[in-house]
Amino acid sequence: MSWTDFYRRREILEAAVRHAQRTPGEPLALAEIPGATDVFGGEENLLLALQYKWTQVLGGHLRAELADPEDAAADGVGDQVDTVSRAWRRARSEHETLRAVLDSALTRHPSLANLHEGELRMLALTAGLAAPGEPTEEITRVGYAFDSLVRAGHHRPAAPARRRSPMGHLMRLLAPSA
Repeated sequence: MSWTDFYRRREILEAAVRHAQRTPGEPLALAEIPGATDVFGGEENLLLALQYKWTQVLGGHLRAELADPEDAAADGVGDQVDTVSRAWRRARSEHETLRAVLDSALTRHPSLANLHEGELRMLALTAGLAAPGEPTEEITRVGYAFDSLVRAGHHRPAAPARRRSPMGHLMRLLAPSA
C-alpha cells in the first residue's frame, strides 16, 4: 500500500465516522461516503477497518495507562481493573461515534462480533480478571461482564486526577495519535 492509498483509506474512515454522526444507529451508506465502495467494496470491509482503528485507539490508551511506573508501584491488584476501565472510558469518550458504529454492526456482521469477543478477552486478561490458561469461553464471559460494567459506569464522574510522572503523562498524550 502506498502512502497515497494509506491517506485515502484514512480519509474514507474519517468520512464514515462523520457520516455515522449524522445517521446514528443506521448501517453505513457507502454510496454516500466518497470512495468507500471503490476502496472497501462493502460495509463489512469498511467496518473491519474501523474495528482495527478502534483497536489501535484502545491499545494506545491501555499502554498509556499501564506504562506509568509510579502507578504500577502504587497500585494494588484491584487497581488494575480501574486502570483498564479508565483506558476504555477515555477511548470511548474520545471516539464515541466510532464505538457506536461498531456496536450497532455487531449483530449484522459475524466477523466483527468475533473481533469484538477477542477485544473482550484482551480486556479481561489485561484487567487481571482472567488468566491466560482459562477456557476461551470463560474468558469471553468475563470480558462481557467487564464490558457491561464499564459501559454502565461510563457516565459517572471521573476520579480526581492523581499526580503522575512526566513519562506517564507523555504516554497518555501520545495515545490518541496511535
